[in-house]
Amino acid sequence: MGSRRLLFLVPLAVFAIVAAIAAYYLSSGRDPRLLPSALIDKPAPVFAAADLAVGETIVAKGFSSAFFKDRITVLNFFASWCAPCLVEHPQITALSKVRGVTLVGINYKNKPDEAAAWLARHGNPYARIGVDPTGDLAPEFGLYGVPETFLIGPRSRIRLKHVGPITISVLKDKFLPAIEALKQ
Repeated sequence: MGSRRLLFLVPLAVFAIVAAIAAYYLSSGRDPRLLPSALIDKPAPVFAAADLAVGETIVAKGFSSAFFKDRITVLNFFASWCAPCLVEHPQITALSKVRGVTLVGINYKNKPDEAAAWLARHGNPYARIGVDPTGDLAPEFGLYGVPETFLIGPRSRIRLKHVGPITISVLKDKFLPAIEALKQ
């Protein structure tokens, strides 16, 4: 009878342990939304991304990592099937209008015709768009998913990485100050 009673206490003990671990992490002051990137202050990975093309028609010219040299670049990984990409699109468009910044995109695991239709419907703020149809480029950038956005400095060094959609506050509090710091 005593061992049966202990058996009923096992789930309670497991719950107590999980709750204690959760409480520790929540009280540690660490923001679970912050995902560290080993690429910060490192050169951008070397790559070449093909044009976004539908059949014979080039919708947007692709680019390579050499494109980052001698300019401030915002690199945005996006897809037409990505709902958060649509949410951040006004902020991405705003970034494209910042003086001294070039906005480029990588269309991630997306059919070219669907990407072209999405851009036609919502607007194309990108100076160039490369494609990553199979996701081969994503691991080079440590991508967790889309959208993800990188700020790359004039010497092709990654200065900022943001996972998830860029909100108005992320734009104002993270990207714009970081861009201004690079301009100095």
